[in-house]
Amino acid sequence: MGRIEDAFAKRSAEGKKVLITYLCVGDPSPEKSIEYALACVEAGADMIELGCPFSDPSADGPAIARASQRALARGGGLDETLKVAKAIREKSDVPLVLFGYYNPLFVRGDADAARLAGAAGIDALLVVDLPIDESQPLREAAALRNVGVVPLVAPTTKLDRIQKIGEIATRFPVPFVYYVSMTGVTGGAGGTDVLAKAGEEAKRVHELTGRPTVVGFGIDSAERAKVAAEHADGIVVGSELVRRIEKGADLREFVALLRASV
Repeated sequence: MGRIEDAFAKRSAEGKKVLITYLCVGDPSPEKSIEYALACVEAGADMIELGCPFSDPSADGPAIARASQRALARGGGLDETLKVAKAIREKSDVPLVLFGYYNPLFVRGDADAARLAGAAGIDALLVVDLPIDESQPLREAAALRNVGVVPLVAPTTKLDRIQKIGEIATRFPVPFVYYVSMTGVTGGAGGTDVLAKAGEEAKRVHELTGRPTVVGFGIDSAERAKVAAEHADGIVVGSELVRRIEKGADLREFVALLRASV
């Protein structure tokens, strides 16, 4: 987890915010995923979320769902995602977060999944459909490999649930908290007032949990990135990058614009 903590500390010392970029691994190919990840880093991304394609991506909007289906159709999945992570780790010290759903990890077993993630150079797991009350076995297994587990907070999350994250962080590695800016799925685009409010709420979550908190969902431009990041510790951009990959566009210029804005 040291790589993640270092990323937040570095940007904080600079008066800047952490930029996290998401990629759906295997779309359009594992080789391209490695290339895109390294391009994002070169353009200023501080952390890479490696999305493990899944057949029922219930938290993801159309762009990521299409990418996930394309990756699965050509044989992608957890094994390929871990191979891509290992290949990136061999070329870069960038923090890597494995983003996905619990089923592929559950099928492997928490202990084996955590072992494989750690061996591949993954710094943290972000499992969008695993409730915090049911995540202790995975947290315990991951902690043994020095792999963190990232909790999510939404606008509907109650105060006691947020406080529980702070309690968990005293016993298990919680590298940061992911604040979901809006209800619904990824790729949505609420008004900038929604993102401004999300940034303010992210700051409150940080104060309550003692952990850096980033804002994700609905950030598709440098302007929106700046609004979301004003009070948060960082931002996550995913669907817009996936859409650009789908169109065959280069990611470097867009990521560089995001970097300059936060």
